[in-house]
Amino acid sequence: MTGDDGEPGAASQGATVRRPPRRKKVILAEAKGQRGLARTIVELEEQTSVGEHLVRTLVRAQLRTALMMTMLVVAGMTSLPMLFYLLPAFADFSVFGVRLSWVLLVLVPYPLMYGVGAWYVRRADRHEQDFVNMVDR
Repeated sequence: MTGDDGEPGAASQGATVRRPPRRKKVILAEAKGQRGLARTIVELEEQTSVGEHLVRTLVRAQLRTALMMTMLVVAGMTSLPMLFYLLPAFADFSVFGVRLSWVLLVLVPYPLMYGVGAWYVRRADRHEQDFVNMVDR
């Protein structure tokens, strides 16, 4: 009989026999919730009718937000010229030798567009998070 090192009789001299370690069963804690998530992800990837509905809902929500923000910017940008046209005395008012109409036309649009843009990003992120939460259910 040969031992581990190939010498005859080494196994009979009291060398311990190594046994492979026992196998352990690993159980994932989230197993039940993952089946539904995997099914939804497959439906999204394979473009099934349920997946198409979920994506269409997300796109509609984002389009509705974009159109609402666009209307808000257009209303804000057209309101100043309309105000100056309807109230000529307001347009003729001067601040530090500069007509108020020019000051407002230069200063108002940029903060308005920045604010609407930041609001849009926040709303789009919320729509995407709602979509992810709906998929995870």
